[in-house]
Amino acid sequence: WMRLPPFRAVGDLLKDRYDGASHITAANGGNSRSNNKPHSNRLPKNPKMNSVMSNSIHAKRENKRRQHKYGFQLKPFNPEHKPPGDNDLVYYEISPGFCDRNPKLGIQGTHGRHCNDTSLGVEGCEIMCCGRGYR
Repeated sequence: WMRLPPFRAVGDLLKDRYDGASHITAANGGNSRSNNKPHSNRLPKNPKMNSVMSNSIHAKRENKRRQHKYGFQLKPFNPEHKPPGDNDLVYYEISPGFCDRNPKLGIQGTHGRHCNDTSLGVEGCEIMCCGRGYR
């Protein structure tokens, strides 16, 4: 039987990956124009190739560099950082801040909200007031 790891282990792993997520930008590959043809992922019409589908579990794995499906590579936003790996979480844009009011995005902000000054959790003043002090 296959078993899943404990829920806590999965959550901890996801949290670690979230905390280490890479800010990226997409960069077109050198010959991406030819790779972006409609239906370019279809099997070739060669009958020998059709006998074993290329994505089948029986297909040979070659030691070639993996082709990117959409013809682009994920590059770090900061060129001094290493490129993200296959198991890294990535993001294109920084999430909006929820501390300051932004009516355009429907964000109410935290000004005027009541907080618990003795708590270290999310209802605590340090987190809820975004570290800018409270009264």
